[in-house]
Order: sequence, then structure tokens, then C-alpha cells
Amino acid sequence: MSDPSKVVHVRNVGHEISENDLLQLFQPFGVITKLVMLRAKNQALLQMQDVPSAVKALQFYSNVQPSIRGRNVYVQFSSHQELTTMDQNAQGRGDEPNRILLVTIHHMLYPITVDVLHQVFSPHGFVEKIVTFQKSAGFQALIQYQVQQSSVSARNSLQGRNIYDGCCQLDIQFSNLDELQVNYNNERSRDFTNPNLPSEQKGKSSQQGYGDMYSFQGSGAHPGAYCLSPYHIVVNAKYYSSLLTVIFLLGFPGGFPQMGNAEAIAAAFAGGLPPGISGTNDRCTILVSNLNSDRINEDKLFNLCSLYGNIVSIKILRNKPDHALVQLGDGFQAELAVHFLKGAMLFEKRLEVNFSKYPNITTGPDTHDYSNSNLNRFNRNAAKNYRYCCSPTKMIHLSSLPQDVTEAEIIAHLEEHGPIINSKLFEMNGKQQALVLFDKEEQATEALVCKNATSLGSSTIRISFSQLQSI
Repeated sequence: MSDPSKVVHVRNVGHEISENDLLQLFQPFGVITKLVMLRAKNQALLQMQDVPSAVKALQFYSNVQPSIRGRNVYVQFSSHQELTTMDQNAQGRGDEPNRILLVTIHHMLYPITVDVLHQVFSPHGFVEKIVTFQKSAGFQALIQYQVQQSSVSARNSLQGRNIYDGCCQLDIQFSNLDELQVNYNNERSRDFTNPNLPSEQKGKSSQQGYGDMYSFQGSGAHPGAYCLSPYHIVVNAKYYSSLLTVIFLLGFPGGFPQMGNAEAIAAAFAGGLPPGISGTNDRCTILVSNLNSDRINEDKLFNLCSLYGNIVSIKILRNKPDHALVQLGDGFQAELAVHFLKGAMLFEKRLEVNFSKYPNITTGPDTHDYSNSNLNRFNRNAAKNYRYCCSPTKMIHLSSLPQDVTEAEIIAHLEEHGPIINSKLFEMNGKQQALVLFDKEEQATEALVCKNATSLGSSTIRISFSQLQSI
């Protein structure tokens, strides 16, 4: 850690975290004189009035994990002793007004087309051109207005807003391009000043060659750097939005199986998807490796992975017994499992979790079928179960307990997996539930995979991770 400084360096600051969120985190410890958001790096620099205030904040957060909007942030002293003008200007990149906007769509549960973007942005002025493409940052669009005043108005009004309720959040900055050149008018690009452009290049499929379809002129252009996302929508079924009302029917040839769950997902993540979750993955099978082959089996793996979605089947590889394929109900559930389980500790092994190259698991003697299991959690109360998704924690939540169960019986059932720091038995909606806090996350994870769906008294208990920090 750097020497004490009144400047605090904050990491893992997602786009959903605002300046006000950070101010609320540090204001209890003293006056904050400066705040710089380094959006491109998911970081922030925050200057307290004096060094003792910063020391007090970091001493507190060395014992309590700071969390904002469900995301853990990490704090340390900055190597800067004072924020300079240069540091503060770092947040200004992309803030130089220009008639062209660069728009990034976060939490994109529903496809976004040129028509949707035009309906959102045209109330602020005449939109000349729109180009959409897929980059590592996610789905993006360049929107060119006729005059700069319109782009400034749009950015001020729309920054941080959702296109649809609870999803498709707009992250807007000014582009450094001078002019967009659009070659085709279709659902991915449009020149509203030239309606006579062709829809596609002759002789090329509409699904290929997007990377070289557009060229950009002006300083800071990235020729050939953009590839387009092959989303398809057929306009016709009703969804409402916080910015507009659009009537459409989602059609997904070969993709987006998770949209059958759209209502549950939107209800669960009304404030936006968890950081790192795109909502656009369509791969249902994941590969879990570095398993402890002496202690793992399909049912234990089911208990862990079913926290994030319905399990269709599981296959532990015969030639690589520390590897297993797990097929979930859809791509969104698979993405949750990969995101939250990557790097988790189980049976003294750090798990590697990635998307598999196989679209599904073929039926065979080594394949365990869970598609009809009544232990799958997302057939009922899907929105509630999505909301509870998180990485492994030290705290587990027990439900479906016998009405006459005692706290001592619960501890006796679990204590073989590690020291229990605290526990609490309580009643909710007439049903007995419990919280159990272990010394380490790995111990709680082991208890969950070994004791979920086991019998305690006359009941088959259910276990999940709790996001509570203490009892």
C-alpha cells in the first residue's frame, strides 16, 4: 500500500456507480474536496480535506468490504498526494462537445436497432446518420446530429437513462470523429439525408462483411476496427420504456433463448444487470475445470451451479475427471454461472469456469440428466432467485426447514465443513429459515454443495448464499 495520502484510489468502479454514490461512501469520514471519475479504467480518485480523514476511511474499509449497488469496490491510498489539474482533466476525455455522439448500451436485454435509437435521440434535433456496431465495451452506436447544440441537449437529457425499464442503459460521450460515412441503409446503419442507399452490398450476405462496411473520416477514426452485431427484430409486441413506448415482437433466429425469461430478468434486475453481465450470451453449456476429482460428483456440482439457473445435464469427463460440462437452461443463466463462479474455492481447489465450445451435452452413459429435477430453482419464483445470485460468500441461507428444528440441530448438521462463527434461526411468512456464518467462503461453499437437498428431520432443506455481511 502506498504511503498515507489525502487522495484515495478507488478501483472496480462500474459505469452504474455515480459520483454521488462515491461521495456517500466517504462523506462520513470528512470533507471531500475533489473527485475524479476515470470511467475508461473503472476507477476514481477522491481527495479528502486532510490525511487523517483519508486514513480514517481506509482503516474502516480495511475491516468492512465497501460495496456500491451490489458491486465490491476496492480502496487504497493513491500515489498522488494532491489531485492536479492534469488529473482532473483525465475525466474530461470524451467531454469535448461534438455533433457526433458515441453511445454504449449497458445491460442490453433487448436488441437495439437504428429505428429504436432514432426514436430516442431525434426529439433533441435532426439526426443525420446512425451507425451501430459491437465492440469489447459492448453494443455501441455513433449518432451524428445536424448541429452540435442537439448532441449537447441529447447527452444532458439522456445520459444514464434506460431505453427500456430496468435495462438498456445509455452511456453517452462525445465522439472525436468529424463525419460519419454510411454506405447502407438497414437496421444497423442509416443515412437519414440519403434514403436511396442500398440495404446491403451486392453479392454479400447480410450476415457477413460488417467489419469493412463503414469508413470514418476525421481525427481519431478507427478504420476497419468496427464489426456489427447481427441482431434481428421483427416489429410487433408491446414493451414499455422509461423513455419511449415501442411496439415490437422479438424474433431470435438461432439465438437469445433467454428472452423467454425476459420478464423475470427485468423484474429481478430493475436497477440494471450485475456488473460484468451482458445479457446477450447465447451459449448454454459451461466447462468447469480444476475440480477436486476425489471429492466432486454430479450432484454436488448441481447444487453449486443450480444457484444460477436450471440445470439440464452434467457430465464429468472420463478422460479428465477434474473437468465437467454443465448445461444450463439458457445463455443468460450460463453467463451468470461463469461470472459468479469463476475463481471460487471448492475442496481446496480454485475453480476455472468458462463457456464450452459445445452447444449442448450429448446424452450418454456418463451424462446425468437434471432437466426434470424438482430441485431446479428457476421453474418457480425465477425473479426472486435471479435477484439472489451472487458469488460464494461466508454466509449461507437455509430454507424448507422443519417447523420444530433447533439452532443446535442446524449447527450439528453443518459444522463438519468448518468453524461456524454465528447463526440465527428465524421465522418468515410462517416458515422456519436460518442464516449460518462460516469462517471462510470455501467452508460455506462446501457446506452448500454437500448439504443442499439433504434431509434434516422430516424436511429436505434448501441452501443458498446470502449477501448479508453479518447476522
